[in-house]
Amino acid sequence: MINSVKTAALLAALTGLLIFVGRSFGGAEGMILAFILAMALNLGSWWFSDRIVLAMYRAVQVTPAQAPQLHSMVAELAARAGLPMPKVYVVPGAMPNAFATGRNPAHAAVAVTEGILQIMPMEELRGVLAHELAHVKNRDTLTSAVAAVVAGAISMMANMLQWSLFLGDRREDRGVGLLTVFLAPLVATVIQLAISRSREYAADEFAARLLGDGRPLARALQRLEAGVHAAPGAVEPSTAHLFIVSPLSGRGFFSLFRTHPHTADRVARLERITAELDRSGQRFVG
Repeated sequence: MINSVKTAALLAALTGLLIFVGRSFGGAEGMILAFILAMALNLGSWWFSDRIVLAMYRAVQVTPAQAPQLHSMVAELAARAGLPMPKVYVVPGAMPNAFATGRNPAHAAVAVTEGILQIMPMEELRGVLAHELAHVKNRDTLTSAVAAVVAGAISMMANMLQWSLFLGDRREDRGVGLLTVFLAPLVATVIQLAISRSREYAADEFAARLLGDGRPLARALQRLEAGVHAAPGAVEPSTAHLFIVSPLSGRGFFSLFRTHPHTADRVARLERITAELDRSGQRFVG
């Protein structure tokens, strides 16, 4: 329910922003055109946001014959979590990372990069896949994918407005345009932060309990943190929140705008959860 409200809020924000800009630049006619565009974007991001994100990263769906170990792990973990088997994709590139997407568990996809398959031991990869299936189970994936499309649309609109400032000469347009160009990146970041960091902690805990051990995921997160810095990839900032570890670096003041908790904090939490599991002998119950 909470994620449905978040998704609706994201779409409403996009609609309002587009209508505001349309009204400022084109009067009533511009407002109507902006409203039509907003409805098209809303519908498209609701139904096709996962396909947009997968296409953005040139993800290729793989079959059990093409990736038997990967498919086997996903199938086993999905069954244990009480989930339908998601589609499995591989993203080209050396950056080690992974994400899940899809509007619901019946239409979910799990994507891993070539980089993660090259550096990640199988036990740790299971931890990563369990984390991504947690996002599917918790229905985080639709909200995350819609947020990526919305943030991308806002950034694209800012670029269009920036060019329009050079072609237009109306002072009122220039003032609104400058304000929008300045605020658009900040708005995109706020949209990403609306997808709370707490969902990463929740997915980490789900994965640890699903496996009965948080250590594989903790080691995987540390390996990925180092790997992302060693082999950074071309990542759209509007989609950074989708990945299991942030593909973007943020230090000092900019760490306030991180889309992920610090890896050290996640590892510490996983160690506490593992100690609890060891004491209680508790195992996952779907």
